[in-house]
Amino acid sequence: MKRASPFIRQGGDIDIDEAMTPMIDVVFLLLVFFVWTASFQLIEQILPSNMTELSGSDPVNQLEPPEPKDFDDVIVRIAWDGAAPVWKINDQLFGSVEEVKTQLVTIADIQTDAVVVLHPDPIVPLGIVIGAYDTAKLSGFSKVSFAVNPQGNR
Repeated sequence: MKRASPFIRQGGDIDIDEAMTPMIDVVFLLLVFFVWTASFQLIEQILPSNMTELSGSDPVNQLEPPEPKDFDDVIVRIAWDGAAPVWKINDQLFGSVEEVKTQLVTIADIQTDAVVVLHPDPIVPLGIVIGAYDTAKLSGFSKVSFAVNPQGNR
């Protein structure tokens, strides 16, 4: 006597509802997955390309972003002439702290991650040095440090 196989159906008739329900479930799950993982951002506008949004044969003036300029450390020297501080930024002489602040703001607008190094002479009053530090921080720089002279050298 032959034993009946559990893998073969005896009826032969397949009900359409039994075949479609798992397929509809799979399609629904795929749809939900793709909707959840979609970013809905226009990637074409993020990536640089030579194509424009305008169509036609008219030339379009396309503005290129400026190349970022790399700066070395911004060295602010503070000397003391006996009555007032003498300011230099990268060996360029400035007459007042307002001019120094204007120059630092200009540099910070171009690149805020440049390092400002304050290098005061030892006889400069501490209040002037702290004011220079505050000016550099308020100009937009995140990294402000102090230069030190090795022991015995002035």
